Amino acid sequence: MDMNKNNALNRQRTVYVHGAAGIRQTLPFDYARLEQLAKDKMSPEAWAYIAGGAGRESTMTANTGGFDRLHIVPRMLRNVEQRDTSTNLFGQLLPAPFFLAPIGVLEMAHPAADLAVAKAAAALGIPYIFSNQASVPMETCAHEMGDAPRFFQLYWSRSDELVASFLQRATACRCSGIVVTLDTTMLGWRPRDLDMASLPFLKGMGIAQYTSDPVFRKIMEQPDTAPRPKSAITWEAIHTLFSATRKYPGSFWENLRNGVGLRAVRTFIGLYSRPNITWADLPFLRKHTDLPIILKGILHPDDARKALDYGVDGIYISNHGGRQVDGAIGAIEALPGIAEAVRGKVPILIDSGFRGGADVFKALARGATAVGIGRPYCYALALNGQAGVEELLTNWMADFELTMGLAGCKNVDEVRNTNLSEGR
Repeated sequence: MDMNKNNALNRQRTVYVHGAAGIRQTLPFDYARLEQLAKDKMSPEAWAYIAGGAGRESTMTANTGGFDRLHIVPRMLRNVEQRDTSTNLFGQLLPAPFFLAPIGVLEMAHPAADLAVAKAAAALGIPYIFSNQASVPMETCAHEMGDAPRFFQLYWSRSDELVASFLQRATACRCSGIVVTLDTTMLGWRPRDLDMASLPFLKGMGIAQYTSDPVFRKIMEQPDTAPRPKSAITWEAIHTLFSATRKYPGSFWENLRNGVGLRAVRTFIGLYSRPNITWADLPFLRKHTDLPIILKGILHPDDARKALDYGVDGIYISNHGGRQVDGAIGAIEALPGIAEAVRGKVPILIDSGFRGGADVFKALARGATAVGIGRPYCYALALNGQAGVEELLTNWMADFELTMGLAGCKNVDEVRNTNLSEGR
């Protein structure tokens, strides 16, 4: 891949030339339209899970609203004919300063799920963070990605042995780092999901990293002593049983006879989150992996400083796309204070609320190293699978490149030295 090739003008030209022949692009370029079409394509339960946020969803509003208060001040008469959007992240040269953030249960958006996203990311050289709550095991995705960059997101479960197994598997899959998500030790209060009374994990969805893990399977064999809430036998309950059984690897009828589908779900629920992890637990990760460790969910400068004290390799600013704490600070608003605390010692990743190339520009100008794309690629996946994700990434790369050049910057370093105007 030619990192210095000016793709933005070629992308525009292709769109317009195709248009002159009556051929339109599959995905809409307008984000609101993309979102609406994805909503129309998904089931109500899938839309609630993917598009929804915590509480009144004010954090989601803060995420996008934070960008509206930042203004690019373009500079004129600078030679930007040759533009270079490449950047370095953990020793890897990337074609653009963004990556695909981890999103769980992608089978709700498209049957090919994580595998389609992995192939799309690899085709364009954009890093993909494998979700801990994936619908496809990391090994399957890694096999299809070749030498393309990927990371693994870790939810710290109640079993340290399982955590260690995930870390070993990520190393074997040649991941470039471990992204430890800190803000989801419990599920946030999500009214859209609660109104639907829908949690996909109970149907065996989004737990492929677990059911493919030898340690998890060993834990499944242990006696289940956890209390079970009483549930009426209904057609929906039978559907849930069949769904959990189908999702478990192997023969459906054998799994149904052995009851492993529901046993896997119950085991997962018992292990999923661990609210009592503290800073003192971080050395455990170092004992079990040599990969870079990136802490995800950092929003306070003091937490960033403490992370550096514990020797982490990267800071990941995120409020989980507004899905965990209603009324939390917007990610882009948290960036300057954390950038001041970090002072360039480690890379700063950020997601939550990014909707296009101008948002990426603003984050880099405020101190970010790379930006995570979240819901937009999920919507593209829902509309057109792997091809949809590739198309969206191509559009984002062109959008960012044009924004960069029109602002008077010929490379990412110049973007990082750009001052933004702030105001309403």
